[in-house]
Amino acid sequence: MAQTSLLSTGSRFSTLPENYIRPESERPRLSEVVPLKVPLIDLDSSKDREEIIRQIGHACRDFGLFQVTNHGISTESTQKMFAIAREFFHLPVEEKMRYYSDDPSKKMRLSTSFNVKKEKVHNWRDYLRLHCYPLEEFVNDWPTTPQSFKDVVSNYCREVRELGFKLLGAISESLGLQRDYIERVLGEQGQHMAMNYYPPCPQPDLTYGLPAHTDPNAITILLQDHHVAGLQVLKEGKWTAVDPHPNSLVINIGDQIQALSNGRYKSVWHRAIVNSNKERISVASFLCPENDAVIAPAKKLTSEESPAIYRNFTYDEYYKKFWSRNLDDEHCLELFK
Repeated sequence: MAQTSLLSTGSRFSTLPENYIRPESERPRLSEVVPLKVPLIDLDSSKDREEIIRQIGHACRDFGLFQVTNHGISTESTQKMFAIAREFFHLPVEEKMRYYSDDPSKKMRLSTSFNVKKEKVHNWRDYLRLHCYPLEEFVNDWPTTPQSFKDVVSNYCREVRELGFKLLGAISESLGLQRDYIERVLGEQGQHMAMNYYPPCPQPDLTYGLPAHTDPNAITILLQDHHVAGLQVLKEGKWTAVDPHPNSLVINIGDQIQALSNGRYKSVWHRAIVNSNKERISVASFLCPENDAVIAPAKKLTSEESPAIYRNFTYDEYYKKFWSRNLDDEHCLELFK
């Protein structure tokens, strides 16, 4: 298989190509994975806000992620996103290859694995990466097929952004900070998206959809098919399977919130596994600080007893460092202590 070959070509593999096989010590050991009951938080505006904030604080501190219901994004919108993603990845390969690039700096690209230029072992994933804010700057470069792609994805991006700011406000308050503190520090936040396609895999115990990693941004909002599980998180040294709840979204804390909270909230280690029978589609939306935003532990969260763990850095500096490494290297924040 050529390095730039897409998995979503309609081909079925009877055995795993050699350049996808992980060394034995790095394999997922699926038989050792245990189920995890992730906090499920109802964001219904009629509920007690203080209780919602308490639940979010508990989830950020003890899990690094949570699921939300009554999040304000309609079922129609999420179903349309699944449909459009599935239709895109099922397009003829010649059509999809118009968007292919292995250059991580491109604002819109179809690619495979994570960073095929650097990896020795590839991941069982194709993905479409889109920058989504400001929409008018990027939407004209998005795929024109399927025909409704731009409308469906634009609408979902707007809804996700609104939810993201709502969640950042609650996370800020859960740390004892002003509701707009995190939003002010992060500045005019960027937004991008990864539509992920994980085809059926002949030997899922030998590879990953995505290996263990943390997200370099502030928060990630994940839409995943509740019929096909694949997300796993590291909890107390064990890999645990997240059972997706119908009509929910998974929210996970990224590296920038860990830095801002002075380590109180942990950027969660997570991975995506694949299966031999079913394709899996997920849509990850990322809210990111503006490039020159200076990230540092909030002064209110530091003291003589709890000094700042991380030095000041800009998001641009962090993001470049993140992409210069392999996905499953040591936590990138370790380089900023």
